[in-house]
Amino acid sequence: MFGLREASCFPRVLVGVNVGLALVDGIIAFLAFYQLIRIHSRNSQLGWTRQKVFHLLIGSSNLGCLIYFVLTLFAACKGWQCCSNSCGFSLMALPEILFFAAFLLLLSFWVDLCHQADDEDEEDEGSFREALVEKTFSKPNSLDRDSYRNCFPLRFVHIGSRQRIVILVTVLVFVIMIASAVIIWIGMGKNPIDSALVARVYVDLFAIVILLLGGALACYGLLLCLRMRNVRSERASSEMWKVACLAVVSILCFTSSSFVALLTDIPMLYDWHQQRMNDVYTSLLLILYYFVGSSIPSALVLWIVRELPPSITANIREEPSTITFVSDSSTTLQHAQSWTAAMNLRNQVQISRASPI
Repeated sequence: MFGLREASCFPRVLVGVNVGLALVDGIIAFLAFYQLIRIHSRNSQLGWTRQKVFHLLIGSSNLGCLIYFVLTLFAACKGWQCCSNSCGFSLMALPEILFFAAFLLLLSFWVDLCHQADDEDEEDEGSFREALVEKTFSKPNSLDRDSYRNCFPLRFVHIGSRQRIVILVTVLVFVIMIASAVIIWIGMGKNPIDSALVARVYVDLFAIVILLLGGALACYGLLLCLRMRNVRSERASSEMWKVACLAVVSILCFTSSSFVALLTDIPMLYDWHQQRMNDVYTSLLLILYYFVGSSIPSALVLWIVRELPPSITANIREEPSTITFVSDSSTTLQHAQSWTAAMNLRNQVQISRASPI
């Protein structure tokens, strides 16, 4: 039977489950950031590609879950009141928003592939022209520009229209989360605001959004598989299996976690004073909500995008120390090498855009 626990710490079973989930999230976060560093060291000239963004979002999400599980255990044992209200709510919600952003971004790429439009060609041409301008033309201030990029390595790349929608939706959800946390914090005082009700409404709405996201990934994944089935190539077959696995895992894992959030109070376990907990039942729901609903999809995405891209060697420019005569043939050779580098860069960008992952 369920019993309201007034003790300061969780039962041993729940402590073990929280520690296990924290270890899993820590391993996933470490692998994501480690692979992100390796990828960026090989093609830093490409800026923030989708592969890097996926690693960053998934790594940050799992790192946030790790912090949440650890602080929840300490807060329950030490009696920290803040972590049972607005602070705990924010620690619970922020990793979920990052996780949601990663798979919403994946959905936007699938939508782009299913609805091919003229703007894709314009984006490709724009990226190609940008690469040609950067690689082919050497102006006197190129050394200053290179030194500036060494100090500020971030590059602003072209963002598609659907990816802008992903950013806007993510920012909107984040603003709603901050507003809910503020209302919960205000509700801690003597006023008619029900903090638990505010958190409940946010959790239910977010669960519905995740459920819709899983359904959308399943639908567009099916459309992509039907389209790639007609392409007779080894690469298309491999990509089709990746899309199929992601679509099936997304609908199953997101559906299970959404129903756990809608039917139970597992997402609000940070408010341990108000939770009715049964050791085994709550442990199973925790595993179903966090491990099945978050860790498995995150690990699958990391496994699919694990391949390292081909390295891009930057053009080495030496500062002129003496006045020399340069023949026309050497100048032509230099422009030919720059053109070749630009073409290689364009090919990598096009390969990245063509892949559904």
